[in-house]
Amino acid sequence: MWVSRVSASGCRWLGAAGSLAVAVGGLAAGTLPEREPWGLWEPRGSGITLAATVLAYAGLTLLVAAWWRYGRLLAAGVRDRVLVTLAWWTTPLLLAPPLHSADVYSYIAQGAMVLEGHDVYGAGPSVLGPGDLGADAAASVGGHWTDTPAPYGPVFLVLAQAVVKLTGGEIVPAVLGMRLIALGALALIVWAVRGLGGGPGALWLAALNPLLLVHVIGGMHNDGLMIGLMLSGVLLATRGRWVLGCVLVGLAMMIKSPAAVALLFIGVMVARRDGGVRGVARGLVLPGLVAGAVAAGATVVAGTGFGWLRTQSVAGTIHTALSLTSDIGLGLGLLFGDGPEPVKGVVQKLGLLAAVAVILALAWRAWKGRIDPVRGLGLALVALVALSPMVQPWYLLWGVCAVAAVAWDTRAAQLLAVLSAALAYETAPTGATPWYGFVVAGLVLAAGLVWVRREPWAPGSRSGAVPVASGHLERTRP
Repeated sequence: MWVSRVSASGCRWLGAAGSLAVAVGGLAAGTLPEREPWGLWEPRGSGITLAATVLAYAGLTLLVAAWWRYGRLLAAGVRDRVLVTLAWWTTPLLLAPPLHSADVYSYIAQGAMVLEGHDVYGAGPSVLGPGDLGADAAASVGGHWTDTPAPYGPVFLVLAQAVVKLTGGEIVPAVLGMRLIALGALALIVWAVRGLGGGPGALWLAALNPLLLVHVIGGMHNDGLMIGLMLSGVLLATRGRWVLGCVLVGLAMMIKSPAAVALLFIGVMVARRDGGVRGVARGLVLPGLVAGAVAAGATVVAGTGFGWLRTQSVAGTIHTALSLTSDIGLGLGLLFGDGPEPVKGVVQKLGLLAAVAVILALAWRAWKGRIDPVRGLGLALVALVALSPMVQPWYLLWGVCAVAAVAWDTRAAQLLAVLSAALAYETAPTGATPWYGFVVAGLVLAAGLVWVRREPWAPGSRSGAVPVASGHLERTRP
């Protein structure tokens, strides 16, 4: 295949061309707003839209191919300027309309709801009328989310509120304002991954990942900010500053709640450092107390109330095809139950219990020194995603970025890379989930598994985590 002969610098150009094609195609085939007074992101004719869709998919394929080849070169020991490559691949997406998701319109609408005095935890964006601040964003919110209360914490709502206030709710400036937040999230991820010992390969898997570029930069999902704050907190914990680390994890929880899993592994680090019963007690209790205090304080300061405590499960009421427990529960309910929902609910709960069991098992292994706590955190988050009642493609990044930081050259990371490449195709540029997206994702997954079988990465055989400096909390690599 021709891409197997491309050099590292050639990958930089190829990926940039792909990213540019994604952005240009998105001008007609992206997740465009329902109303946009500036005339920049307006729907086009069917012929132009079709051509733009083909261009966007071709660009995504170039980006994935370039990333795949770039990773193989880095795994083989080729040295290159990875941060320069990241800049090249990211820049074309900065002025594009929202790509592959309409979630950013929900973010803007929820920020406007706070400013307009609405309870974001009691109603959805549909409460905003035509003359209200953020009305264009509210009109562009997709499907079920129009009437869904915000499942996000108050810290994120404060950021969304600030963007709406600074831009007057105008949809194009507000979207670009949210993209600035996404860029900040990317910078945090890069800083944390490098600080945790990740070299070029780690940045390849975490930051250059097409799944991240498309959904965090292109789609502006707040998962990127959650990951950046969470990993930054974990980094500080590995350097002995676990209290400040828990503060950052607490802030990450106030973006999205799954960041709380990191507290368990920070607790493991504290327990291993202090030793004995006292160390275990400190590790089990103190990280949660610090993060809980941050969550309570942030809620009070934000003034949005504690409604986020009751909206954490609202997303689970919306069926997504990637959720194995939802699919299995739905199938069993249709076959053996009077109705699918009760059976599906039971299977979803069993899935979450299984996820908790896996997370606790990984924490136990980390406490015993059998696995790096950061790697354990990444695998725990992957397990949580796999067994959750609602799964979106970009949720995989929760665990991928943590695993990448300390174990990018392992078989598990290689499999996560394959999954990342496949899931990049699951949603269309419009944010829809067409059948052909699953077909392409399946083909990419199959090709990737063949690659893993033919070229397995041996743990520790390539660049990995650097030793932790004296005075830092202990981190052992398996």
